[in-house]
Amino acid sequence: MKFAHLADCHLGSWKEKELQELNFFSFKKAIDKAIEEKVDFVLFAGDLFDSAYPPIEVLKETFGEFRRLKENNISSFIIAGSHDFSASGKTFLDVLEKAGLVVNVQKFEIKEDGKIYLLPTFYKNVAIFGYSGKKSGMEIDDLKKIELSDIYPFSILMIHTTIKDVVGDIPMSYIEKEILPLANYYALGHIHKVFEKREKNSVFIYPGPIFPNNFQELWDLECGSFNINEVERGIINTESFKIKLKEVVSLEIELDNGITATKEIISKIDKLNLNDKIFLLKLKGELIVGDSGDILFNEIEEFVKKKNAFCFLRNISSLKKKEKDFQITLENLEKSEEKIIEEYKKLSSGNFSSLIDDLMHILSLEKNEDEKNNIFEDRVLFELKKVLNSKGILL
Repeated sequence: MKFAHLADCHLGSWKEKELQELNFFSFKKAIDKAIEEKVDFVLFAGDLFDSAYPPIEVLKETFGEFRRLKENNISSFIIAGSHDFSASGKTFLDVLEKAGLVVNVQKFEIKEDGKIYLLPTFYKNVAIFGYSGKKSGMEIDDLKKIELSDIYPFSILMIHTTIKDVVGDIPMSYIEKEILPLANYYALGHIHKVFEKREKNSVFIYPGPIFPNNFQELWDLECGSFNINEVERGIINTESFKIKLKEVVSLEIELDNGITATKEIISKIDKLNLNDKIFLLKLKGELIVGDSGDILFNEIEEFVKKKNAFCFLRNISSLKKKEKDFQITLENLEKSEEKIIEEYKKLSSGNFSSLIDDLMHILSLEKNEDEKNNIFEDRVLFELKKVLNSKGILL
């Protein structure tokens, strides 16, 4: 038996047209490989689409790829992920299923004891179980209650979630894999990294995304990936395939001067071969002179275009303006106050500007010892009225 395992396709995710198309071409290449390898079936472990309601153009192209699988007698099994999941329970995955192109394997019964019994979908003698991902890791509490309805010669559990082994330092919810019911193959999705772990007769696989889904993923992964697995005499042989359609060129520059940054950046880009490549520019550092608004990104973008890059993305989240140290003292505050008052006097006209010194003096009055609050307030108001009335301002 041979089967492919895809996850986190996120079709329709990129706003940049070039990368959205590259995302779909990566998906198409994975389907090409599955057909070429004559797999028996393909598992799609969540987030086929980037939303529950993808654009019609994305749907049309996706339907075409699933039709190719069907024409080659390759079955497709699917679950929803945190992106294409809908609280209403209705997504375009249902449309794919009604068209006879996929089978959604999320089938379960909730027992009186609160346990969730997953029901199998069969491919010959293989039992495939599934439970969809949800927003914000809300599926994790459910997964702690799931059980498989029976034991079968070979079982696959498809879930879209995070297991503890891949969390690392990432602050996110997870489930310990030991809590999950026993299966031979765990078809995982949600975490965008390639991960494999074997324990006894079980294997846990995250195949990685079909295509990186943001700037940092492009920087780290450069391309997408998926798995093709073969089972012989109960032994699962796994192979990860990378889908590298375009080379990624990454450039990181540390800056301290926003005024001269444009020239410095262009000078470094000029040394690179960007022809038909995805170019990623990451700027970092503390700007002592000028700020990020002084960097002429339009000029940089035009220069990159002249070097015939396939696509250009920039990231300036680590570029900060250096804050000047300022020691706050009573002397500083008094000088600042005096300066503001003098500036106001110069700019204003009329009787009120001549009252500023007297009013400031009254507002600086302090409460006498044992003086009650209401008596102190009346005293301040009396002094204020006296000064204002002298200029014909009545309260």
